[in-house]
Amino acid sequence: MKKLLNTLYVTRENGYLGLDGENIVIYDDNKEIGRLPLHNLESIVSFGYRGTSPALMGACVEKNIPLCYLSPQGKFLAQVTGSVRGNVILREKQFESSRDGKVSLDIAKSCIIGKIYNARWVLERTIRDHGMQIDTERVKQASEFLKGSLQEIRQCETKDQLRGYEGEAAKLYFRVFDEMILQQKKDFFFEKRSKRPPMDRVNALLSFTYTLLTHMVRSALETVGLDPYVGYLHTERPGRVSLALDLMEELRPVLADRFVLSLINRKMLNGKDFKIKENGAVLMTEDARKMILTEWQNRKKEQITHPYLKEKVEWGLVPYVQAMLLARYLRGDLDGYPPFLWK
Repeated sequence: MKKLLNTLYVTRENGYLGLDGENIVIYDDNKEIGRLPLHNLESIVSFGYRGTSPALMGACVEKNIPLCYLSPQGKFLAQVTGSVRGNVILREKQFESSRDGKVSLDIAKSCIIGKIYNARWVLERTIRDHGMQIDTERVKQASEFLKGSLQEIRQCETKDQLRGYEGEAAKLYFRVFDEMILQQKKDFFFEKRSKRPPMDRVNALLSFTYTLLTHMVRSALETVGLDPYVGYLHTERPGRVSLALDLMEELRPVLADRFVLSLINRKMLNGKDFKIKENGAVLMTEDARKMILTEWQNRKKEQITHPYLKEKVEWGLVPYVQAMLLARYLRGDLDGYPPFLWK
């Protein structure tokens, strides 16, 4: 099993990354503020515009440490990666499967089945644990709708049908998302999903966390030798990590959404951790980002029993396990791709 190392998140907007021997060095206004051995890292994510020294880029490429650049608000800008991993036969299988209508549809269906199954059990867990604090009947109705959607998805024959069922299920899930916000309702409320830009604090948290999850899944795919740009459900276009977006669907509710809800309900954030711009867009403060990234790292280290492998794994390794299972299916070792089904 792959060892879970650390992801280094550099949140300072004026931070510059350099190399000194085998260490990454972080500077702020030309002053050194920290350093870490490169061999302790599995990836680096920088939220700033100052950039990185060519020497560090070269070292990261040599050691296969992905170096990802995001804007201070969490928008993806670019990524530096090392040599292609895996073998050409696996990638050929991936390319063939993406062009095979039946295989491509089956994999896409598995990802969406995982997403809706997990979303339903997030709702069911809320009913079980907080039934006295929520509109139980409303949430139960949404859960039953998601349950029915699973059967329709298993029987759908085209990707357009699949996208339609997924869209309806996601819409109903987010319609009751506000019920799962149990604390700080004045500052944290949710009406609908808004992405670019996020128009409330909850959407700002969701968008930021989805970006972190996308980075995890992308790195996992590259680790096992799959091309993160060649997907099955999300359409391919230049610069879009379609396969990473496919695989992250099943992890959105259980890893990202539950993480955001825990930050709010445990009062680890408050309204002052956000700034509202003139156009209504909501941004997080630097201190809020730091706290979220620390908690994200902690969440990645928590252990669960993987529902397919029946083994203890850390949350941070779940994307890697799913990427590995997809690779095994493409090689012919499995009869189908088993999505991550949490309960």
